[in-house]
Amino acid sequence: MKRFALIAALLFALALHADDKFATLNFLVVRADNGKPIRNASIVLHPVTKDGRQKHSGYQLKTDPDGKASFDGAPFGKLRVQVLVHGFQTYGEDFQIHQPIEEITIKLKRPQSQYSIYEDKPKQDETKPEEKPK
Repeated sequence: MKRFALIAALLFALALHADDKFATLNFLVVRADNGKPIRNASIVLHPVTKDGRQKHSGYQLKTDPDGKASFDGAPFGKLRVQVLVHGFQTYGEDFQIHQPIEEITIKLKRPQSQYSIYEDKPKQDETKPEEKPK
């Protein structure tokens, strides 16, 4: 009797997971300015819960010399994708995976210049003339 209950529980568990669908993700990482592929980009994948929180499990991929990477076995649902490459802005976006094969193209930009209070500023006399004392 215990053996029958164990087998029934095992079959029930397998039936629950049989409905899970998985996808193949094909990534292409290119430069935004000229469309050239970026090699050795790190692609980090994290499943996202229904309330928008990132799960602790995840996967990491690296692009080949053609800027391509693929992953078999991504679960259907929301997936957070982050791409990191030295010399480019970090990319992050949530994708809804709902097809057996997903093609995802990611365009990375170079970092923009930022304002800093520590950079040299124009001298006072270059911006406006000094006032004469009265």
